[in-house]
Amino acid sequence: MKYLEDMFGLNIGELNSYLFSFTKNLAIALVIFFAGFWIAKMISRSIKKVMLRGNADPGLTSFIASLANITLKILVFITAITQVGVEMTSFVALLGAAGLAVGMAFSGTLSNLAGGIMVLVFKPFKVGDFISAQGEQGVVKEIHIFNTYLNTPDNKVIIMPNGPLANGNITNFTKADKRRVDFVFGIAYGDDLKKAKEVLAQFIQDDTRIMKDPEPFIGLGALADSSVNITVRAWTSVEDYWPVFFEMNERVYNEFGQHGLNIPFPQMDVHVHQNN
Repeated sequence: MKYLEDMFGLNIGELNSYLFSFTKNLAIALVIFFAGFWIAKMISRSIKKVMLRGNADPGLTSFIASLANITLKILVFITAITQVGVEMTSFVALLGAAGLAVGMAFSGTLSNLAGGIMVLVFKPFKVGDFISAQGEQGVVKEIHIFNTYLNTPDNKVIIMPNGPLANGNITNFTKADKRRVDFVFGIAYGDDLKKAKEVLAQFIQDDTRIMKDPEPFIGLGALADSSVNITVRAWTSVEDYWPVFFEMNERVYNEFGQHGLNIPFPQMDVHVHQNN
């Protein structure tokens, strides 16, 4: 020990004291770090449970819980490094110097944060809505600070950044309480158009899920190459949209023939001329 003191000018007593103090502070910092992250997670979950019990908007609940979790973890991290001995003035100066570079690097992340706030403030959709955006479709499951989670009809999970989502076109299929179901049914040329319209009107009348107001519409839509196309428009609740759509198509296929109506398919007549 005396040799080290003479060679390097070290005071072994002071060195031991410093190492002991540093080790103790490091241990305390690690405890603060891990315990603080665990507490932050618990607080975030508690906030979410309390808000859900109070019937708060699920999207806002996820956002607030996620924001609280991140904010608390940042505070825990700052507290931990302060315990080790890092001066906050130096730390703040370092953050200020790196702020521009970090801001440039995370410009997309900040855009997503702003997009998440816009989604929660203006509410173009909420948890449980079926939407189409950014070329994807699905049911909104969660709205977080930076991303929104969708479940597709085949149960895939799509994670969409909030920035492009908030700034792009959004089609919300379930925001309104009713939707119009559009059909195009073709009959063969020569079939009784009036009869076809009466049959379709009866099908609509039989389906109690189709609303009487607004009144359903049945009209001649187009004279196509191989068929006379009849346009049908009917209104139903959002929940009944697809059942009405599929079952009406199935009924037309099964019962049109019973009324002397033919569902055509593309045909081509070929005439052969022989030159003598």
